[in-house]
Amino acid sequence: MGMYAVKTTASQERTVADMIINREEEEIHAALAPDSLTSYVMVEAEGHAALERVLGEIPHARNLVPGESSITEVEHFLSPKPDVEGIAEGDIVELIAGPFKGEKARVQRIDEGKDQVTVELYEATVPIPVTVRGDQIRVLDSDER
Repeated sequence: MGMYAVKTTASQERTVADMIINREEEEIHAALAPDSLTSYVMVEAEGHAALERVLGEIPHARNLVPGESSITEVEHFLSPKPDVEGIAEGDIVELIAGPFKGEKARVQRIDEGKDQVTVELYEATVPIPVTVRGDQIRVLDSDER
């Protein structure tokens, strides 16, 4: 059993992965369409013959990349990346959700375990620390850049 890369039309990776899985072939076990991998879908199958047979019937599936990959090469796509990765203390951020949506703030503290960030709003008359989830902010300016 191996991992195979399938070349697809740009922005159609998820559609192709769904169509491959919906074919319900016994030799095809899984399809992976990570957001960070554009124009490719990773498919776990018994062999490339069954996969080539299915790809002929699927629109937006261009071709099968020659060769076989191992699970270790795609392992990093399987573990979720924390939302607070890439954020540092002192960064200027914008809140994109919640009651303070649209407000700018400075990062005071980062809790990677809980995936939360404590920020201090710029335009608040009294500096009050506000704790928000990592997916509710967008970095505007970083001290490290």
